[in-house]
Amino acid sequence: MMTEHYHRNPHDRELNDREKSILRSIVQSYILTATPVGSRFLSKTSEEFTLSSATIRNVMADLEEMQFISHPHISAGRVPTDKGYRCYVDTLMDVQALPEQDRHVVKEQLTALSQEQALKDASKILGALSHCLAIVELPQMSDIIIKRVHLLPLSSDRLLIAMELESNIVRTVTLETDLSVDSSALDQTAEFINSRISGKSIRFVREHLVEMMMEGVKGHHNLLRLFIDSVDTLLNPHALNDEKVHIAGAQHLLEYPEFDSPNQLRGVIELVENEDVIIHLLDQREEKIDNSVQIVIGNEMKEQRLIEYSMVMGSYSMKGAYGSIGLIGPKRMNYAKMVSLVKYMGQVLSNG
Repeated sequence: MMTEHYHRNPHDRELNDREKSILRSIVQSYILTATPVGSRFLSKTSEEFTLSSATIRNVMADLEEMQFISHPHISAGRVPTDKGYRCYVDTLMDVQALPEQDRHVVKEQLTALSQEQALKDASKILGALSHCLAIVELPQMSDIIIKRVHLLPLSSDRLLIAMELESNIVRTVTLETDLSVDSSALDQTAEFINSRISGKSIRFVREHLVEMMMEGVKGHHNLLRLFIDSVDTLLNPHALNDEKVHIAGAQHLLEYPEFDSPNQLRGVIELVENEDVIIHLLDQREEKIDNSVQIVIGNEMKEQRLIEYSMVMGSYSMKGAYGSIGLIGPKRMNYAKMVSLVKYMGQVLSNG
């Protein structure tokens, strides 16, 4: 579900069917042409209307007064405002299934790849199909589920702790110890640890480890202390995942006439070079654990350099670890297609 982000004027009223129809046509025409839309253009080109250009012009004046469209410079045409786009994507847009050809490209190019390579290629495919800046955030490793822990003696003074995680990840650490323990004690301690942490997320274990282990201190004190001391090494987020995002498609933004000058592209160039800003934008997504798509438009981005852009965000899940998908493009992007594309990409990555 997409949330209304524009500020509602107390004098606003619900648009009637005629106003909705004309606003929809203005947005769709501007998306296609990047040219301000006039009443004469709508009356001549839209089969939907049997209205005169004068009647359309009066309705457009009402929409402008309510700030759904604006009148740029001396042009006779109108362009959607952020509020107009928000109304369009929330209530007027028809989202259809992604075309079969695009679905084929996504599925065929990703399903045969390893998880790591699929995530790298996903951003390139998204960029090529959307003609936007494509972002794929890598899974949040802190959400990955722990399967089992193994305690294995390597020698009389060295102990191997191996932790199995979902997504076929194994983390190990070798510890020096002066403990003299037999394999049965190691097995019993491992069994106790697993009874507490198996099936829990990395995040949960890091936050609650000591309290979860307290009950077992009496019987396994020294071995448990070794395990607790090793957790920072085993579950260090930076060791688990060095990369945060894959970005592709910045060159596609040059295709849009509104971004034909270096100054207008500076914001995106700076964005590509600053992963933390991108992750902050993705963090605006309200809920990552479902397959809904969220749209952020212009000033809603809360990033001055990107007020001329919009962002479409979705998510995917890989065995309990969640990541985000994003497309950044002009405010007049083809939202209906972008929503379908992001949603389908999330489905393919989740099922891969």
